[in-house]
Amino acid sequence: MKKLIVISLFLLAGLTAGAQELRCNLSVNNSKIQGTNQSIFNTLQKDLRDFINNTAWSNNRFASDEKIECNFFLTITEQLSATEFRGTLQVQSSRPVYGSTFITPIFNFMDNEITFSYIEYDPIQFNEQAYSSALPSIFAFYCYIVLGLDYDTFALRGGTEQLKHAEHIVVNAQNAPDKGWRPYDGSRNNRYWMIENMLNYKYGPMRSAYYKYHRLGLDRMSERLSEGRDGITEALLDIQKVYRDKPDNYLFFLKLFFDAKADEIVNIYLEAPEQERMRAYQILMEVDRLNEKKYTKLKDQTTKF
Repeated sequence: MKKLIVISLFLLAGLTAGAQELRCNLSVNNSKIQGTNQSIFNTLQKDLRDFINNTAWSNNRFASDEKIECNFFLTITEQLSATEFRGTLQVQSSRPVYGSTFITPIFNFMDNEITFSYIEYDPIQFNEQAYSSALPSIFAFYCYIVLGLDYDTFALRGGTEQLKHAEHIVVNAQNAPDKGWRPYDGSRNNRYWMIENMLNYKYGPMRSAYYKYHRLGLDRMSERLSEGRDGITEALLDIQKVYRDKPDNYLFFLKLFFDAKADEIVNIYLEAPEQERMRAYQILMEVDRLNEKKYTKLKDQTTKF
């Protein structure tokens, strides 16, 4: 798989060339908005799609078949004025697994604090040096999150530079009128705490877990199944360490990981030897009780033998 080789080399060697990194499927759902010129939402969808897909978010070179796959689903729930809107944004990303046709999810998050202004045909312009408006800042923030986590799966803490860009957007937005940028804005699961967790040294083992799970785990499973599962177990042990150290009471970063990975982890261990499967089950039941029903399948599998 060329992408595995290309990203790893460029992260380590620092080779540069302007290119677009993301292949984004973006949709705008405005079904809840009635009595408005519907063309504005079609234009918004096109403008956002072009903004994401035609921006070079880093200096790394990506061939067409190596771009990071992601989905952005913007749902408009309320029109506050002719140019002001409120809604939600779901962001998903994935990457291929080396030596297989399998696609593994990396990130899956719903942001419920989306408010922005948009004037049809006005260009969407982003300036990382200063906060100008919500729309480009929010979407740029999530582009950098998608990039940072993807790079983390190929090199140990390989996405730090991209995550620092996301952090810079949050810093610039501290005096912005819209929610989601500050520690006290609404839910604890917001943009501020997302990037705080990802760059907080106390959550360092979580960054290692992304690398071990994908590069030392999934990417090895097609050729060395047992060794690959060992890598995934090592990732779970890193997560267990964070859980036991409890950097805070919310453990948002852990939730982000398992929101994307819970179902996949179950499928990985279902066919594992009993001792290995039960070890994974015990770790998962400790660190992610929200998905207890899913993990019970691992325990139930033991009773079939």
